[in-house]
Amino acid sequence: VFIAMVLVAAIAAGVLINTAGFLQTKSEETGQQSGQQVTNRLQVTGSTGTHLNAEEVGVINMTVKKSPGASNVDLENATVQWVGPSGTYNLVNASVNAAGADGHFGIIAFKDSDDSHPVLNDPDDRMVMVFDLGDDDVNTDDGATSDKYFGDAVPEGASINVKITTKSGATTTEQLTVPETLSGSSAVQL
Repeated sequence: VFIAMVLVAAIAAGVLINTAGFLQTKSEETGQQSGQQVTNRLQVTGSTGTHLNAEEVGVINMTVKKSPGASNVDLENATVQWVGPSGTYNLVNASVNAAGADGHFGIIAFKDSDDSHPVLNDPDDRMVMVFDLGDDDVNTDDGATSDKYFGDAVPEGASINVKITTKSGATTTEQLTVPETLSGSSAVQL
């Protein structure tokens, strides 16, 4: 009886040790993923509207950098939820083929000393996310936005809500507002 009790206790101890190791591994993974959701965010440093026709903005350029403390952020794997006057659109990068996407955005390197495009791997890196609205206003050699337009051009005084989600799940929300009058301008700050 004593030997049977020792064997049962040894087996139970082994199971408990394996379970504890498994739970520790899972909790470490969960902690890392939660940390990445908080830190791997983007910061929008500026937004401009171009390709103005009549009283509408046809192209919006958002310059982004990685937030302090963020790991490398690959914009190719980012998704964007665009909410504007013409509707809501779920967007992916122009190089990604996603059947459920409503449109695409382009990425142009603005400041990238180590040529890591489209990855922000340095606090000094800057990339421009290009959103072509309405008609095909932008046609670049690198395929950043060629034939990747969506929705309608944004009228004067309208607001757009842009939510960028990185691969790790970190989100950045930016509210853009088109000025009340565009007359005489070739580009506007949003």
